[in-house]
Amino acid sequence: MHADQVDLSVDVVATLVAEQFPQWRALPVRPLASTGTVNALFRLGAEIVLRFPLLPTVDPELRAELRQEQEHAGLLAAHLPVAVPEPLGLGGPGEGYPGPWAAYRFIPGETAQLDRIGDAVTFARDLAGVVTALRGIDTGGRAWSGFGRGGPLATEDAGVRSALAISGDLTDTVRLAEVWDHCRDSPRYDVADVWIHADLMPGNLLVRDGRLVAVIDLGTVNVGDPAVDLMPAWNLLDTGSRETYRRALSVDDATWERGRGWALVQAINALPYYVETNPVMAGIARHTLRAVLD
Repeated sequence: MHADQVDLSVDVVATLVAEQFPQWRALPVRPLASTGTVNALFRLGAEIVLRFPLLPTVDPELRAELRQEQEHAGLLAAHLPVAVPEPLGLGGPGEGYPGPWAAYRFIPGETAQLDRIGDAVTFARDLAGVVTALRGIDTGGRAWSGFGRGGPLATEDAGVRSALAISGDLTDTVRLAEVWDHCRDSPRYDVADVWIHADLMPGNLLVRDGRLVAVIDLGTVNVGDPAVDLMPAWNLLDTGSRETYRRALSVDDATWERGRGWALVQAINALPYYVETNPVMAGIARHTLRAVLD
């Protein structure tokens, strides 16, 4: 997916585990199929999943990000009504892999799709319950850091316009530009920033027996605009459950339009980038953009 990504073999992973976590050295390693765009995943035995950034670096900032993700897992686990990944350890560079990596307890389930959800309205209410719980966690007065999703939509304007300029043969960029202008200019909320997941994509929501059971991939968790976590209304839910989600979260018009804008930001940037390399992500982007235009 990325020109400079590091591709890992099972043998390299097994060696890294044996050297850094000898208590796990006897556990079998196998690759775990994923359409994610940030990490390569491997199962270690029955209970552990290993996450290796596709773009590793020895820069201390990456290790700090992985450690922060594990700290966020502990914070969210104490408050959310569904499971989040349980951190088990942090690995480091070794032969064949030049960067830090992470170990978590494996959560069984399937990634969310409408045909895997038993009842979309119930799912929308359950997901709204997760977002409500997130928003209720004390931020300690923190505000958006200036990085990642969660600030003013206007900070995304240049990127959106660049992506629209190269997507004319992929989607209706004329109508999307009109929607973007409207969403970007929606009034900024006048309440304090809240905890947000910031990447509630279908692949980060796990279901079992049709019900939401876990929220995973916490690398984007931060404090910011609550509208960001409205993205599933367009990237996953259908028309009826979309309205259920909105009502359950008591969303005003301005916040709803910013949420629509955040969904557009994610999708229009993903579509041209992944159209050849990740058909699943490109498909989600197309679905999102169609929903945004409804």
